[in-house]
Order: sequence, then C-alpha cells, then structure tokens
Amino acid sequence: MSPLTPEQLEELLGDPGDDTNPHGFTAAVARDERDEFPTALCDALVGAGFHLNYLPKDWGGTFESFDRSLTLVRSAARRDVNIMPGTMFSIIAATCLQLHGTPEQQRRAADILCRGGAVAFALTEAEHGSDLLSGDVSLSDGVLDGEKWMVGLGMRCEAVYVVARTGGRGPAAFSAVLLDLADVPEGQLERVPAVRTGGMRGIDLARMRFTGLRVPDGALVGRLGEGLEAAVKAQQAVRLMSMAGSLGIADSAVRLALDFASVRKVGRAVLTESPHPRRDLAVAAAALLAADVVALTAARGVHVLPEVFSVWAPAAKHVVAESCDELIRRCGAVLATRSVLREGERGAGLFQKLQRDSGVVRVIDSSTLSNLRSYAGQLPTLTEGGAAPDPEALAAVYTLGADLPAYETARLDMFARGADPVLAGLPDAAVAVAEIVEDEQTGALLRQLAQAVSGLGELTRAAQQRGADPNALVDAAERYAWLHAAASCVHLWHANRDRPLYGTTPGSAGWLGATLGYLLARADGVDPRRHGAVLTPALDAVAALRETDQLFTALPVRLAPTR
Repeated sequence: MSPLTPEQLEELLGDPGDDTNPHGFTAAVARDERDEFPTALCDALVGAGFHLNYLPKDWGGTFESFDRSLTLVRSAARRDVNIMPGTMFSIIAATCLQLHGTPEQQRRAADILCRGGAVAFALTEAEHGSDLLSGDVSLSDGVLDGEKWMVGLGMRCEAVYVVARTGGRGPAAFSAVLLDLADVPEGQLERVPAVRTGGMRGIDLARMRFTGLRVPDGALVGRLGEGLEAAVKAQQAVRLMSMAGSLGIADSAVRLALDFASVRKVGRAVLTESPHPRRDLAVAAAALLAADVVALTAARGVHVLPEVFSVWAPAAKHVVAESCDELIRRCGAVLATRSVLREGERGAGLFQKLQRDSGVVRVIDSSTLSNLRSYAGQLPTLTEGGAAPDPEALAAVYTLGADLPAYETARLDMFARGADPVLAGLPDAAVAVAEIVEDEQTGALLRQLAQAVSGLGELTRAAQQRGADPNALVDAAERYAWLHAAASCVHLWHANRDRPLYGTTPGSAGWLGATLGYLLARADGVDPRRHGAVLTPALDAVAALRETDQLFTALPVRLAPTR
C-alpha cells in the first residue's frame, strides 16, 4: 500500500464543518457527549492505511519520515484527536520492540498492527504515576503479579508489552515481556475500563491486573534489566505524535475563532479588525506558528540527530503543549459566550471538546513536571561544551524538502552528551539572519535572543549551587525550552529564505518576528500581548491560509474545501 498523503486523507474524510459528515465536527461532539469510541472514523482511516504511517516498511508499514507522519496525523486529529488513541496507541510498544525485540516478537506485532489490531503498552501504575522507579508490578520466577493502569487500547488489544520489576532498585530493576493475550489462562488476567477522562472521552483505557500469570518461554523482550530504558527511549518518538494531536486541536480552535471573528461585528468593525480581539488572535496565531516550527523541526531532527533527542523531545513537547494551551485560551476570549455553549448554534460544544482534549494530550505521554524534570536532569551536560554543531546536520534538519536519513531507533539515547545543537548553532545563524533581515524590530529580537542564549550556562550553574531554590533547575529547563524553540525559528527561516513559508513571500521576516516576540515573552515569563504589534504578521499569515483552505503549517497542505 502506498503512503497516504494529507490531501488524500482530506478527500476521503470530507469537510469537517459539514454537519451531515459522519467524520466531521458535529459527529465528533456527539460522540464526546456519549463517551463513545470513534469506531466508524477509525475504520475509515484503517481502511485507507492511516494506521500504517508509523510502522516501518519491513514490518509492512508505510512510514517514511516523522515530519510526513506528523503532518498526516495532525490533518486527521483536527477533526477529532481521538483518532490518535483509536489507531496509534500501539506506537510505543512497536517502538520498544524495534529497539530490543526478537525477530519473532517483531513479526507477531507487525501481523497484529498491520491488520488494524492493537499491541498495548503497560507501564504506569495508579499508586506511582510518573514515578516509574517505584513500580510494584513484579515478574518473579516467571510469574507476573500486580496491576497496570491507563493502558491504551487495553480492552481490545491482542497483545501487551509489560514493564515489570525483576530486580531491586534503579532503572535496571525492570524488564519487559510481550504477552499474547490469546494464550493467557482464564483467571490470570483481568481487564476493566479505567476511570473516565475529562477529555478525549470514549477512548479505550484499561486497568490490567495480573494474578499469578505464568509468563511463557520467549516472552522476555531483550535482556533482563533493560525494560525501563527501552520504554524511556521509545517515549521520545511518542512525544512527536502527541505534538501532532496538540497541533490538530490548535488548528481547529484557531479556525473556529477566525470563522466567528471574521463576521462578528462590534460597532461597525468585525472582531478581526477590532483592537483587543485582534491582539488576542495575534497571540494565538503566533503561538500556533511557533508550535508548528518546533514540532516540524523536531520531527526532522530525530532522523538526523537522534542522539540528542532526549533533550530535543521534552523541549519541543513543552513548548507545543504550552503554546497550544495558551492559544486555546486566547481563542476562548474572542469567542466569549460562544466558547461555553453546548447547544443551540452551529459548532456549539466543539470548543469545549477542544479544551478538554488538549488537557489530556498534554499529559498523555508524561506530565508537564515529569517532562521538564527529564530535561532539567540533562542541563549540566548541555553546558559542558563538546563538539561544535555540524552545519551540514543542522541544514539537513531545517531545510524543508531536503532528504532525511533513515530513522534509526538504535541511535536514540537516554541522555544527551554535549551541547544542544539547536542552541549551540544559534549565534552563527542569528548573525547571518541579522545581515539579511531589514526589519529593525526583528533585528532587535534576534539580538535579544542571542544575549539570552549566551546567559544559559550561567543560569544552569546558578541553579546547581548548593542551597539554590529547589525548583531552579526545572525553571531553567523551561527557559531553555522556549529559547530552543526561538532558535529553531531562526534556523528554519535562514535555511528556507528562498521559500514562501506560511504562505508569505520568500524572505518575509514577518512570521519570524512574530514567533520570536511570542517565544521570548514566554521565556521571560511576561504576557505576550505586550508585544502585540510584532505578533500581527502571524495573524495575517494564518488568516490567509484559512481563506485558501490550507493547513496551518510551514509548507502548503491543501485541506478539504469548506462550505
């Protein structure tokens, strides 16, 4: 089967704004009200091969690169983000098996997944949450005991990848097994639906209780003691796909707000031309473009520089989740009363669903604090210098349309060694862009960014000092994340200055100034609305993409025409 393109997906699923479309917004809101799994939508996507887009070709999948998969998934997720847990929750188990599964285990998983089945991933426990080192589910003398919770597709999966304690303390105390559930004797596994979630309603989450389950020979995945390491590495890829969900939600929220604001009048002016709502919309648009840059370039970066993705992934995840959360608030401010209506008007109920769904996506692979703590723990190594960033590697990441090397899961690492190449390459890129850009405001923001990046080493050292604020290192990680995102915007603009990014003319610096203004404000902990004027070009770009039925991303993606 040939890889499905976003344009083909859009043609298949039709206009989401059509109230009669079973794959549109009205149907999604109705399912949400009923806590209903998106069966028909998932069936349509599986029939078109959507579920194959994250599986390697030697497994029978159609995966080519993460940036392509990201764009495809966000195109589907803008209709209903529940398609992701409905069709893609097996990505983490599949990635773990690519990392250390036997050929037979990989063949078994591929057989299940390619025909649209599910292989669940059981890691977390209700009593411990993201404190993975405290897990109690045990595998002793070949017998599995204990309970996992929030297991995605746990009620309908045919196999499950379980991380269980096989030792005493530390990461090496955990191992992984792959269980074919058809072979589990009655009474040794109980599956019950997990507690219901506020957002992404109706998705399949389960509790799995193992009672004296005798693990068959050949079920161990990899070696004893490497189960948690493989899971942590695999979550780097999962963060990429969760970002696709956030972007799909953000696309619909901004589009909904613009649909309303472009016709609603206050006095004689429509809201898009009225100062206060226009400023809120500009913040939302700048946040959306910033999130797109970060997610898109991270999806390319994992191919080129997977060894540093243990810091790149949490930085990108934080910025995308926080930016999408903010843009939803700004859109809600513009929609005002329309943001809380559940019935009575076209589109009623959709905005609340988007809000609730966004809250789940931001924590679905790890909590905000857990994500930042993972990043913070690696900050000291990022300031120790190391080799200078490879200009050719950065060019490969940021030149959109350039061929990418094959994705190699084996090159993922638990910890980055040396500097973050995105931030380390910023000084040269900032100088090069400043020499080209004529806009004085953007030039000033470039200088501000370069100065902020130069101070990161001192910030980290201060956070490490004995007696420092116990939150100092996590706070430093958050600042790193926003500045990493701003540096990505500079690299992307410089590498593609001959391309019409976001529908603007080649070399236009408006979107760059807007994203830098937004990201620097977030890095400094100030309200981005204070930089309202510099954010306006982002709104103009997004409004133009909406008018031409384009996805809100750097390179054009044609959407289903809207009525």
